[in-house]
Amino acid sequence: MVRTALPIEAEVIADLHVRARSTYYPDGVPQSGVDSVEAWRGSIERPDGHVLCAVEQGRIVGIASFRTPDGASAETVKLFQFHVDPDRWRSGIGTVLHAACVEEWQADGALAAVLDVHVNNRRAQAFYARQGWIPDPGTPPTEGDHHLFLRFSVPGE
Repeated sequence: MVRTALPIEAEVIADLHVRARSTYYPDGVPQSGVDSVEAWRGSIERPDGHVLCAVEQGRIVGIASFRTPDGASAETVKLFQFHVDPDRWRSGIGTVLHAACVEEWQADGALAAVLDVHVNNRRAQAFYARQGWIPDPGTPPTEGDHHLFLRFSVPGE
């Protein structure tokens, strides 16, 4: 089941986020100095944002956070976070969660979605390619950047 996340779930979501990100940072997740629980609570409560969670047997096993980026057209949505619990990879949760995102994007009238993915996260890059994401021609990689920028055309209803 995929549903909207609740503010009270911020700690569980932050923990899943760290565990998933830890898999593609060989030296550990960089410290940002930001309280991740408060950051997730803020994302969940943000009026212009969406945080979806995949729930399996009462446990959050996947998360997706998206909104229209500042300064962008309302027809473009940015997928800021998309993570599946590493214990549940390759079980179909990501595909179901992605489909729920696309449904929301369609309902909101979005025509395109964008994201950036860490260059060392080959597993995620392969997942996004299977879902139809392509390199964003409007945001080519730059020297020294550790992210690839991808674009998704939201199918019309």
